Amino acid sequence: MAGPQATGATAAGATAAGGRGGVAKIVVALGLVLVAQALFVLCLVSAQQLLQPRDMPFGVAGPPSPVVAEVASRTGLNLTAYPNPSAVMTAAERGELYGAYLSDGSSDTLIVVPAKSFFGQTELEPAFLEAAHRLDRPVTVQAVKPLASSDPVGAVTSLLLLPLLIGGYLAAVLVYKAAHGTAAAPWRAAILIGYALVGAVLTDLIVGLGIGAYASAHFWPLLPCFWLITSAVALAAAAAQALVGKLGTLLVAVLFIVVGGPPAGGLGTYLLPVYWRNIGVVLPPQNAVTLINHVLYFGGNDITTPIVVLLLYAAAGTAVIAWFGRIRPARAATRTGGPETEATSPGAPAAKPPGRRRAMVGMLAALGVCAVMQCLFATTYMTAEHAPKASDMPFGAVGSSPVLAAAEKSISLKVTQYPDEAAVKAAIDQARIFGGLVSSDGSNTLIVAPSMSDLAPLDLAVRFEDAARTTGQSLAVQQYAPLPLAAKDPFGLVQGLMLIPMLIGGYMSATLLMAATGRAAGRWRAAQLAGFAVVSGLVVDLIVCYGLQGFPSSRFWITWPICSLIVAVVAFVAAVLQKLLGPVGTLVTVVAIILFGNPSSGGANGVPYLPAFWRDIGPYLPPRNGYILLHQTIYFNGHGVSEALTNLLIYLGAAAAVLIVLDLRSSEAPVPVDATEAAAMTAPIGATA
Repeated sequence: MAGPQATGATAAGATAAGGRGGVAKIVVALGLVLVAQALFVLCLVSAQQLLQPRDMPFGVAGPPSPVVAEVASRTGLNLTAYPNPSAVMTAAERGELYGAYLSDGSSDTLIVVPAKSFFGQTELEPAFLEAAHRLDRPVTVQAVKPLASSDPVGAVTSLLLLPLLIGGYLAAVLVYKAAHGTAAAPWRAAILIGYALVGAVLTDLIVGLGIGAYASAHFWPLLPCFWLITSAVALAAAAAQALVGKLGTLLVAVLFIVVGGPPAGGLGTYLLPVYWRNIGVVLPPQNAVTLINHVLYFGGNDITTPIVVLLLYAAAGTAVIAWFGRIRPARAATRTGGPETEATSPGAPAAKPPGRRRAMVGMLAALGVCAVMQCLFATTYMTAEHAPKASDMPFGAVGSSPVLAAAEKSISLKVTQYPDEAAVKAAIDQARIFGGLVSSDGSNTLIVAPSMSDLAPLDLAVRFEDAARTTGQSLAVQQYAPLPLAAKDPFGLVQGLMLIPMLIGGYMSATLLMAATGRAAGRWRAAQLAGFAVVSGLVVDLIVCYGLQGFPSSRFWITWPICSLIVAVVAFVAAVLQKLLGPVGTLVTVVAIILFGNPSSGGANGVPYLPAFWRDIGPYLPPRNGYILLHQTIYFNGHGVSEALTNLLIYLGAAAAVLIVLDLRSSEAPVPVDATEAAAMTAPIGATA
């Protein structure tokens, strides 16, 4: 009797130990996601929530102007004096300045450089015009290097960064996986450089010739830039894999995308906080943005530094790969007198490598997947965001005015008549309109709502001011918002920024939970994901609300369950797809949520600025509903959230029910997914969106 009892006790102890070990793996995996999500939201929001001039290069010529002195005292300008207007214009045309002020005895000229930064122009122009008006100085505005009609807000440069960075990173990850963890094979650098050229050509063809985001004349000048950017990222990632194994992949994702993406400076490098600008200088994304912007708009001037930095990353990556792939094995073979063998990265399995033909097929398949993903990133985000133009923007009107009719010739409005100004403001309170025109006794007041959209107030003001001048009418512009934007979120960007880490955290939690348990199912999977969502929502809420002051603290408690709901919906959808499709379910989730859902959310611009396709599919996907629920709750007292909340609850309930049924009624063999590999594969997707 003692023998069987002892055996049973031993088995029970082993089972208990295995259970404890499984719980520990789950906690570690979900903890890793939580840390990554917290780091991502901290970096993204802190870098971009408060865009304002900080040591912004600005030129002056002529006698000292009180206008410049007043603006410089309130705005972060780095003034440089030039001997004459010609020198100023040359510097502006070379992309060295964000603007300039030319003063003489009778009138002044403000130089703006939209191609350097559209948001920089929107900060500088009103400040100088207001100061000049107050000091009774006549001033004219002259634009140097205006933006193309296909890129009216200067978004193309930053949108190009998405496919190039992610394409290079994924190429290194997928080739590493296809080569069974052999990060330093002698052919690795050549394959990645070759893929970088293919990815560059595809991106150039899609964005330039296909979508028309820039003129076809830029195809050849931009092609080597795209090639260099993708090569630098891919080779640096492969070098990190050779040095530290699978952790190298995750390290590059954190450095280049999670940390390097936010300070890339697509909206203007000198609008970023100084510490973020300094961090970005040494990383590929900011140098890539500068290179693309100066080739696209400034004739390739002042691109030496970004080229040198990117070449250094590519050269260092190639050198490391060569050392581990050829030089070190050759030296080892010389010492031992044996044949040269292929080195493997630290921590890589010592399994026999596959046959050459099989390895080549796997490599081509991996690069094919990478090419598809790069093409999707180039297509989806660019078509949705490169040229925002309002269509059927909900708008209120009181009375009749020729100004409204003239404005409708340049902006598409869906006009609703209201009896008085109070009714217009009540409609704004309920998030039903983006603005309104109140006309009475020959006077016109344009009411705009900054908390509805970062772009609409400026767009409406420009269109209606032009219409007022054309019709000879007077116009006053008035800002109105039920709850003013937070002091550290003057453009209403924070909700769109914090949404991205929540989406990524949702599907990462499901993916790493699958990696930790070795299965895409489990009796407690739904409860584990729900628990993670609750904690994740709290962490995001704490960081953004109290840590970064991205929205009013009075909204903290209502924002927490919303954040948790968004994370839970994405996590449950990913878990169901993983159960049905295996690891491929993660890829399907990324395509649905990040590649189609996030661009169709509308974000800070607002749904009216989306093209028809993206406007139509958005209501059926979680990101649009999550953004509306979050934004309207924080700034509009929860008005207009019923549909979004209902849609998210339907997603959550349906996914939870399917997941529970599948987990209880079926069993499956373990899924061999490494936790580090899973984190590396999922962490970067959408990180620079």
